[in-house]
Amino acid sequence: LSQVTAKTAFLFILPQYNVSVPTADGELVQYHYGLKDLVTILFYIFIAIILHAVVQEYALDKINRRLHLSKVKHSKFNESGQLVAFHLTSVIWCLYVVVTEGYISNPRSLWENYPHVYLPFQVKFFYLCQLAYWLHALPELYFQKVRKEEIPRQLRCIALYLVHIAGAYLLNLTRLGLILLLLQYLAEFFFHMARLVYFTDENNEKLFNVWAVVFVVTRLFTLTLYILVIGFGLPRVENQALDPERGNFFSFLFNNILFRMSVLLLVCLFQASVMWRFIHFQLRRWREYWNEQSSRKRAAAGAKQQAKPLHPRYHENGVVKAENGTSPRTKKLKSP
Repeated sequence: LSQVTAKTAFLFILPQYNVSVPTADGELVQYHYGLKDLVTILFYIFIAIILHAVVQEYALDKINRRLHLSKVKHSKFNESGQLVAFHLTSVIWCLYVVVTEGYISNPRSLWENYPHVYLPFQVKFFYLCQLAYWLHALPELYFQKVRKEEIPRQLRCIALYLVHIAGAYLLNLTRLGLILLLLQYLAEFFFHMARLVYFTDENNEKLFNVWAVVFVVTRLFTLTLYILVIGFGLPRVENQALDPERGNFFSFLFNNILFRMSVLLLVCLFQASVMWRFIHFQLRRWREYWNEQSSRKRAAAGAKQQAKPLHPRYHENGVVKAENGTSPRTKKLKSP
């Protein structure tokens, strides 16, 4: 009975489908994906819900009670607080994975020996946890009582992350997916950190400038990476035949220059739309900033005018008179 229970527990806790891959130094245990991954993802969805509640209760709620935010800012503060914790953890974890696996020191490993069917333990576990987190965000929309007007935006965000992460995982592009996630999470961390600082002090917007620089740099790196892998890397893969059983789904398509250019064009258009939204956001932010500055100057000028006397005096022929020409001296009343 204990052995059966242990096997069932391992099914929920640990990644499945491990295989021994022969190497020059012996054998290496690696993993591929299958339907049992859904059970593991389900378990970590519950773990993510518990961690979400812990961060909310022991950190964000205590800060909210001190700041006395409005309902709108309260909701945005909670959203950014949760995402700051998640993005910071993911950036550190993802950076550790790509450095230890050598994906940064050897960029050719992003496309060499494609398809990357067999994954190291830490790569597969990272992907399972990422899918679990973004799936847990769906019920959290109900638990956190998110406003109706905010739900479509958050659903689009969750759907985009799920499509990209699941696509990289199922199409055996996990190495490229790790680098792209690292860049995306780094920019998102600075954005939500800037929002938290802004909610605590509305006059402090310096971190938004840092986020703007990081966002532009990460977009450039993302676009360069797409061009490098799709335009030059995958077309040079040795095995160009369609072989779904071995995980090779579409590398043969990249031999066709028309298909390759079409994919790159779509990638460039998507990145251009992201940059346009970013520029539009910055222009709106700067416009609001200058409007606020001009209104403050007008208010200061109005305060100076109110501080002046209503009837300023002036000198005429050596005699001090008021502006209406009357003498400043008080007249004596004649006795009746």
